[in-house]
Amino acid sequence: MEIEEQLKKALEELRKGKQRKFDQTVDLIVNLQKFDPKKNQINLFVQVPYKIKKKKIAGFLEMKHKDVEQISKNDFKKYSDKKEIKKLVKKFDFFISQASLMPSVATTFGRVLGPAGKMPSPQLGVLMNPDEKSINELTEKINQSVRIRVKEASVKIPIGKQSMMDEEVIENITTIYNALLKVLPKEKENVKNVEIKFTMTKPVKIKVR
Repeated sequence: MEIEEQLKKALEELRKGKQRKFDQTVDLIVNLQKFDPKKNQINLFVQVPYKIKKKKIAGFLEMKHKDVEQISKNDFKKYSDKKEIKKLVKKFDFFISQASLMPSVATTFGRVLGPAGKMPSPQLGVLMNPDEKSINELTEKINQSVRIRVKEASVKIPIGKQSMMDEEVIENITTIYNALLKVLPKEKENVKNVEIKFTMTKPVKIKVR
């Protein structure tokens, strides 16, 4: 059975579950085999066709922007306490920075943002010339992207919301799954199986071979 058909069936199954009072997240779980996450560091951003949620973005920037909470150079001294930085990490989904501030960002925030996987990255998050247009483009891109970091043999990736149409969820899943296959050393051979679930449900298995 084609993977899209299986996903459609799995979503129908999940939607029969108990109704919750919130919009549940749809998670994709890819269980890997014959794969050593320590040897093969995978960390990539995948652009998905359908936005999952508007992310809360903070920016180490000298200019203000309507969609980004500004942390200017003058604010850095407030964050000499690690606890304060940890609060920031909890509050925001994503951090961006102008390139000229990156050395100071690394010194002040690196010890907390680094391990949390939220350090502004040259892949998606560091701006050479921060102006209105480039910040708009970057925030749009961030809201359309999903980060995949493989730290263990099972990868859990939020790929949609229960309120989305099945077709949208399926398209997001296949986009992310195919992008992950491309970076796995043995591609499909490294995939043991795939599951999808809602926040409060048990996972439903998808056969990939």
